[in-house]
Amino acid sequence: MRFDVITLFPETFAVVRDQGVTGRAHGQGIWSLHTWNPRDFTSDVHRTVDDRPYGGGPGMVMLAAPLEAAVEAAQRGREAEGLPRAPVALLAPVGRRYDQAAAQGLAGSTGLILICGRYEGLDQRFIDRCVTLEISLGDFVLSGGEIAALAVIDAAVRLVPGVLNDGDSALQDSFNETLSGLLDSPHYTRPEVYEGVAVPAELKSGNHALIARWRRDQSLRLTLQRRPELIDRAREQGWLDHADEVRLAELQGLPPPEAPRKRRRGKAG
Repeated sequence: MRFDVITLFPETFAVVRDQGVTGRAHGQGIWSLHTWNPRDFTSDVHRTVDDRPYGGGPGMVMLAAPLEAAVEAAQRGREAEGLPRAPVALLAPVGRRYDQAAAQGLAGSTGLILICGRYEGLDQRFIDRCVTLEISLGDFVLSGGEIAALAVIDAAVRLVPGVLNDGDSALQDSFNETLSGLLDSPHYTRPEVYEGVAVPAELKSGNHALIARWRRDQSLRLTLQRRPELIDRAREQGWLDHADEVRLAELQGLPPPEAPRKRRRGKAG
């Protein structure tokens, strides 16, 4: 997997390239990161990458030509490694919300070219010519796309096999399908009692079935309290079983749902 980032601040990406689990994986060659500064693709003495917007208004707009040249350089770099040309993603408020499913899909690909905008925006002609998708982290605006790009990269890279020390760690993440898309349960470690609060007895029982049930109950409780829309999504996907629905009814003070009826097998004629 290879990420190429078009950015005016390439030093920002040292945090995922050199540190933590993503840094270790980068050093092992599991994934690679290349940054491209649009200023390196200018021809004037001032290395200009922006200009005033037509029609007036505040701020400056990033020029199309340096951005497009940087993208083409990134694509050539990929081709030199035998990789296919990559989709070009712009981090922008108008983009599709990035979520765990998107991160999982990206983790199974050969990578992405990420465009980190600055100033008031980018010349629309560059977007129309070069950008194939737009990504948003949420309904807020950042000073530039770098922080969003870091989040996109980190969320995807940690899902690539071999990046995490324990391959099952990612399966226990919030939003993962193995948790039915719900929030993860709380976690505890030593000491057994901290400031008068003890680790739940279920987690010390050694009974794996009891521990799994406790974690599932806590996941349902936390999701119902904090992100109830995830419960609806899990139902739509068929990820909740009858025991889950009984527990959810208890948490909401509702009567338990009827157990699904088993179909009778017809007799052979």
